[in-house]
Amino acid sequence: MSFDRILIARLLFSLMTVGWAILTVVADFNKTHATNPAWTPHARFHVVWQISSYVGFGLLAFGLIWWPGPLAVERLYLVALMGAIVYAAFFAALIAMPIYGGAAYDQNGYQPFRAPIPIIAKRWDANITAFSVQLAILAAGLLAVSGAVAG
Repeated sequence: MSFDRILIARLLFSLMTVGWAILTVVADFNKTHATNPAWTPHARFHVVWQISSYVGFGLLAFGLIWWPGPLAVERLYLVALMGAIVYAAFFAALIAMPIYGGAAYDQNGYQPFRAPIPIIAKRWDANITAFSVQLAILAAGLLAVSGAVAG
């Protein structure tokens, strides 16, 4: 039985892409975001634009991951870069919240939940937790693809 690191990387990058391209539709196109009556219409427009963009880029990423042909490793690195950009933008927005008066969650949105491991905090934010897990999946995918190149 052979260990195919490219296949492992493809699976991990697919899971990562589902996180930012598909789950954002589930998480954001509902009463907590896109149809939230407490949001201004223009803010709702921007979240729908964001969701639609992520779906489009996600379809591109899936094509890069699974389309047969040359440059498979290079395409996987491009998908990793796309994911890294999404996650870097999320964490940059999180860090910059004091500058623009942002918040990690709204009272009528996804509330922090009790931490399964209360080492850092007693409650964890749903978005920060999800994106941190997705960042770990990205790192694992990078390890798999770089192992394929080295091996």
